[in-house]
Amino acid sequence: MSPTVQRHPLAAQTAAHLLTRVRSGEWPLGHKLPGETALAAQLGVGRSTVREAIRELAGKGVLDSRQGAGVFVTALDVTEDWDCVLRRASIVSVLEARIAIEAEAAALAAQRRTPADLRALRRALAARLAGRPEGEAFVDADTRFHRTVLVAAHNDLLLEMFDSFVPRVHRAMTELLRVQPIRSPHEDHARHQQLADAIAAGDPVAAAERSRAHLTTVKETLS
Repeated sequence: MSPTVQRHPLAAQTAAHLLTRVRSGEWPLGHKLPGETALAAQLGVGRSTVREAIRELAGKGVLDSRQGAGVFVTALDVTEDWDCVLRRASIVSVLEARIAIEAEAAALAAQRRTPADLRALRRALAARLAGRPEGEAFVDADTRFHRTVLVAAHNDLLLEMFDSFVPRVHRAMTELLRVQPIRSPHEDHARHQQLADAIAAGDPVAAAERSRAHLTTVKETLS
């Protein structure tokens, strides 16, 4: 018989114990757990405590309580919070993810952009050019331009992923520009202009290539 859970709070301790048993392989993926009465007896807690523990693990995606069928294992561990993953990730890793997302978004933008999207893209490009290529204000303008490309792709999931990267990249780019200014502002702006032109021309291949080339250059600067 499994050891009795003794410490408090009981529901949290019970959830931790059940998760340990899932991780150990005692209950494989898709396996149906024993009933609440059996689990309560094994762990020395009440059924309400077991129910609360199952609810907690269901909220974390590990278990699935199916009415009339029972409780099933749907994941072998808790999925780590996305914000925690991003905080721990290196800026180079984040940029590599951005390359994958933004190159595809640029291609979609070239196919799906509306007249309103193109006007917004031109305004964002002009705002980026208007400021000096340094400091937080410039990073803000640069971020707005790239986000405008994502908006023009008309894919909410890609946009949400981009937005999740913004705080991590914004801090890193602001700090980088303080110690290492852009070597050739004219060439840097020209790359953004070429990306905007490819989207306006409706050329998804060129748009993806321009996006990938620009972000790869940024990544190499940080590597």
